[in-house]
Amino acid sequence: MIVTQELTGQIDAHVICLPASDQRVHRELLGPLAALTESARQAGFDLQVASGFRSFERQLHIWNAKARGLRPVLDSAGAPLDIASLDNTRRMFAILRWSALPGASRHHWGCDVDIYDAAAVAHDYKLQLSVAETCAGGPFAELHAWLDGFLLRREDLGFFRPYGADRGGVAPEPWHLSFAPLARQFQAALQPDCVAAAIEAADLALKAEVLANIEEIFQRFIHVPQSAYPGESGNFEPDREG
Repeated sequence: MIVTQELTGQIDAHVICLPASDQRVHRELLGPLAALTESARQAGFDLQVASGFRSFERQLHIWNAKARGLRPVLDSAGAPLDIASLDNTRRMFAILRWSALPGASRHHWGCDVDIYDAAAVAHDYKLQLSVAETCAGGPFAELHAWLDGFLLRREDLGFFRPYGADRGGVAPEPWHLSFAPLARQFQAALQPDCVAAAIEAADLALKAEVLANIEEIFQRFIHVPQSAYPGESGNFEPDREG
């Protein structure tokens, strides 16, 4: 049974460190992620997790820094916005385009990860997690071209891109992978009132605007339609074709 604190990132009992990494993921993700990593290795990639579990407090820090102008807020093209020119509601929606609301990030669940190809860049490369990195000419273009086919061919493994398409809410994030068997359970349990309760108790910038628009936020920026999910997962076997 999933408890509310797991849904909203307020506890971390459900996550565990990846081997030889400081990133944490849901304990049930270890096997499937190892299978995905092995398939990528066979195809010539060193698939690594840049970001796994993220706590409520960490997401709150990111949100407040953006709301207060301490971190850049980007437009849909990835260019910095002048947030001082926006009213509070427009500022809130601009932040939501690229950053999850604390209490509603899929990273709270531990079954979603941001990935990259460590073999494609120098060890001191500053990872951007930008669309440009994944497109032609970007360092991770080949990994993502391979993933395009692999995720379709191996739906049984359970991974998909929840933000692979622009549905008018979260901007496309091809690097963000979700493990469907766990994500379905977490998403079904997460409801607007549970997110609102977490927000009510937090020192969140733009709190009044968030609570006033929580239903729209939930539908546009939190809910991922079932049509985006792959079919039911079967046994987890490394892909032998690469």
